[in-house]
Amino acid sequence: MSRRPPPKDRPRPGREKPRSAPAARTDSPRGPFRPPSPEVVTLYGAHSVRAALTGGRRKLLALYATETALPRIAELARAAGLEPHLVDARDLTRHLGEEAVHQGLLLEARPLPEADIADIEAKSGIVLALDQITDPHNVGAILRTACAYGVDALIVTERHSPDFTGVLAKAASGALEHVTIVSVVNLARALDQLRDVGYSVIGLDSEGSEPIETIPLSKPLALVLGAEGKGLRRLTRERCDFVARLDLPGPIKSLNVSNACAATLTVVSLRLRAAQD
Repeated sequence: MSRRPPPKDRPRPGREKPRSAPAARTDSPRGPFRPPSPEVVTLYGAHSVRAALTGGRRKLLALYATETALPRIAELARAAGLEPHLVDARDLTRHLGEEAVHQGLLLEARPLPEADIADIEAKSGIVLALDQITDPHNVGAILRTACAYGVDALIVTERHSPDFTGVLAKAASGALEHVTIVSVVNLARALDQLRDVGYSVIGLDSEGSEPIETIPLSKPLALVLGAEGKGLRRLTRERCDFVARLDLPGPIKSLNVSNACAATLTVVSLRLRAAQD
């Protein structure tokens, strides 16, 4: 009677199956990019990267560009003292996620220098304060509007605020490099500090008692925006000289907070300018 041959994947008695050598790794699982860290900010997209390269407000670490994007950024990179790393667009997408519109550019840098209330330099005489607005798209859009209107600073809370990197920086379209960001532990206390140095504090809320078009306005001025749905918190309301609403003529009576910010800054800027003439 014949013996059945042993299974192919089982070594014969007395003989060890040779082990194949592990494949050599050519790169780390994350690719050439730095791992997440509080000390490293990731910026992507043409406007965000260009603004950081030319802004001079932060330490730049590394620039990654695709072959297509490289010619558009090479001169700015050289002026900033960086030698771009050539990468494939798929590497950027894997690193940033499928939803990230990176446009072939990624910059790693240090966070912006921290600022305090005392560091605010009065130019326009207007600052914005955000009462726990957490959506990075909204905060980025607010930053872009603040930059367009020459707002002196954006005040946010350390907790219940998004990271000023990635999605937010892309939505801000370069404004992150131009607007002073003041992060505070306690917003009510920060508003008290502003009032102590002469600021009037105006809260914006859909349930405000008066329209923004009629309340008294003077510089310096702090406009306070609340989170969508929650609005202004009680302690924040108590620090406001007025809580105003934005009256809208159409059938929709409320706006996304970033759109409401833009509309309010338009009304406020026109009124303040008219008062100076």
